[in-house]
Amino acid sequence: MTKANFGLMGLGVMGHMLALNMERNGFCVAGYDLDAEKVKAFGTKYPGKNLVACATLGEFLATLERPRRVMMMVPAGKPVDAAIASIQNCLEPGDLLIDGGNSYFMDTERRSRELEASGIIYIGTGVSGGEYGALWGPAIMPGGQPEAWELVKPIFEAISANVAGEPCVAYMGPRGAGHYVKMVHNGIEYGDMQLIAEAYDILHRGLGLDNACLHEVFSDWNHGELESYLIEIT
Repeated sequence: MTKANFGLMGLGVMGHMLALNMERNGFCVAGYDLDAEKVKAFGTKYPGKNLVACATLGEFLATLERPRRVMMMVPAGKPVDAAIASIQNCLEPGDLLIDGGNSYFMDTERRSRELEASGIIYIGTGVSGGEYGALWGPAIMPGGQPEAWELVKPIFEAISANVAGEPCVAYMGPRGAGHYVKMVHNGIEYGDMQLIAEAYDILHRGLGLDNACLHEVFSDWNHGELESYLIEIT
């Protein structure tokens, strides 16, 4: 049986799209989720693709080549700890466990220390770009042991966005560094969103522009130095 190069634990929107991105770039991807319906959809929706739907955690881990590379795409907080608890004793020293969610960086620091004691390599990884980015190229911010980066670098560089010939991924530093950078990234993004909202409010309520005029203004902005995803969706 062909072994999968990478495993995704959590087949929600982001996990699903990342799996398709990896498969499109030449990797065999195994997928597992506690929700049997999501596993079924993963296995039947894309005939002919190099995807392996796994009904159980044991099947999922047996499908992966060693060292096993498992990326959790689950909500931050207690769900991450629960996912780790479910898989930790099934992993071996040298296996990689990646948290691709928006975890608090101090939680990632703690989890890294706890897993290092078992020889498991933990990588806290920020992923930016939403559903579209996950499928067609996200920005990726991994943090962890330096040797961990070398083990995920070929895959992350292949699936990340590309600007001016450079992949939008780089090693951020040890333990919680990746999630720290993602936190800063999110803060900047939310600040930009607030600025856009205030600009809209001033133009609409302050200057009396209707929606047609506002559309023209934001369209003009999106063709200059302000061109961006946030201006486009506004």
